[in-house]
Amino acid sequence: MSDDRADRRDDVHLPADATEEERREAGDRLRERIYVTFTALAILMALNAHGELDSPTVLWTLVVSVVGVLLAGLASDIVSHMIVHSGLPSAKEFRHMVAVSSRALGVLVVPVIAVALAVFDVIEDRTGITIAIVALIVALLVIARIAVSRTGLSGWRQLAAMTVLAALGVLVVFLEALVH
Repeated sequence: MSDDRADRRDDVHLPADATEEERREAGDRLRERIYVTFTALAILMALNAHGELDSPTVLWTLVVSVVGVLLAGLASDIVSHMIVHSGLPSAKEFRHMVAVSSRALGVLVVPVIAVALAVFDVIEDRTGITIAIVALIVALLVIARIAVSRTGLSGWRQLAAMTVLAALGVLVVFLEALVH
């Protein structure tokens, strides 16, 4: 591993000596990714539950909905900050809020590519949506694994935590499917 990679301080490579603020910021980014992933998953599941699919509409709906959720999250962070701190966020705090929102878009890369391939008739519409849904489920598992690996829990406790998180994820997906 190069020195650059050893010194990385991002969501995946947060070192053991990270400050509490760095851990909180990484947690904020992971939390937002979870919200975006579940939002995208709900949208795709709802669209997939309907009969005829139009992949350009699916792509447009997915992107616009997720951007809307991210902007709502940003507004929520700003309002929450004003309530807690009786003032606007500093430039550094605002940059962090924007980073939290914008980095969450990363979970959409594979789903957008899959649906875009359907738009251009490279794959079937249903196949594109299925790939996108599977990619989002895998993203949730990766996010959960990152979080659990940082806990310092023993192996079997990490497995238990992952099992609980997986069960919650299945419950969320079930509830989302239930309403459609």
